[in-house]
Amino acid sequence: MILCICLSPALDVTYRVSRLQTGGTNRVTAVTQRPGGKAINVARILQQLGAGVQVVAPIGGGDGARFAADLDDLDIPALLVETSCGTRRTVTVFDESLGDATVFSEAASIDCWDELLRVASAEIVRADAVVVSGALPAGVPETAIATLVGRCHDLARPVLVDTSEPGLRPALAAVPTMVKPNAEELRLLTDDSDAPRAAGRVAAAFGTVVVASLGPVGVIAASPSRTWSVRPGHALSGNPTGAGDALVAGLAIGLADRRAAGGSTDLATSLDGGGTEPPRFVVDAVALSAASVLSPVAGEVDLAAYREQQRSVSIVELAGQR
Repeated sequence: MILCICLSPALDVTYRVSRLQTGGTNRVTAVTQRPGGKAINVARILQQLGAGVQVVAPIGGGDGARFAADLDDLDIPALLVETSCGTRRTVTVFDESLGDATVFSEAASIDCWDELLRVASAEIVRADAVVVSGALPAGVPETAIATLVGRCHDLARPVLVDTSEPGLRPALAAVPTMVKPNAEELRLLTDDSDAPRAAGRVAAAFGTVVVASLGPVGVIAASPSRTWSVRPGHALSGNPTGAGDALVAGLAIGLADRRAAGGSTDLATSLDGGGTEPPRFVVDAVALSAASVLSPVAGEVDLAAYREQQRSVSIVELAGQR
């Protein structure tokens, strides 16, 4: 089972328009509503791939009730902790003419951190891998994700973190098994706009594995002493909003499979010490991310496109990036 901890869930609403016109009236051609938040999108893709999942998340208010009902409709197992703060909404407007998306994201807030931590900690022991994905809500300490990473270490469970500041640096200091920043988050961490060099610096400084998403050109994967470029064979056009979450889902399956096979939770040392390439699951995760843009909403993936992408991902080890 892969445990997906979502500190900032949302009710996601997606509008499709023929062409987005700012300052004017836009006619919506289609609308969808889904339970969202990055870890929820990850869980939905994991479920589509046949992996066992468990969600832990806070909910509150009317949108929280709708969020819970939608999760139930999707048959996603969830332990939901009540908060007096209303569950937020995100609104995505997908421009069909350009193939891009504009996202409006409300701020998240909770007042149930102690109970949420208790529930999540009790589930970590049952997990083969743990995903902590999404921004920190107001009402939790900046060290919240670092605390969850520490619980995973205590129970020898691999943990993958996908978050931004202010929670990212404390989470890195707790040394997660893997972290998935994007190019901008890397730049803010290192004040270095060269993504391969920045990823290598973060991996070396914190003793973790960095898989940095660079959009349609793939990822930079870095252990403390090695760096690779992993690229899809060809870019697909569509809705890119869930591509990062698809990447995380693929990485999480790899971590869970690795633990099931008896692999060490110290992935960074393993990558530094042997082999010429990053684990196969990094390749599969890049293929999954590339294929996910064909789906109209985040949290879904075109499986036929995924299988096609798996055959064409390229890997190049980079030298002199530190």
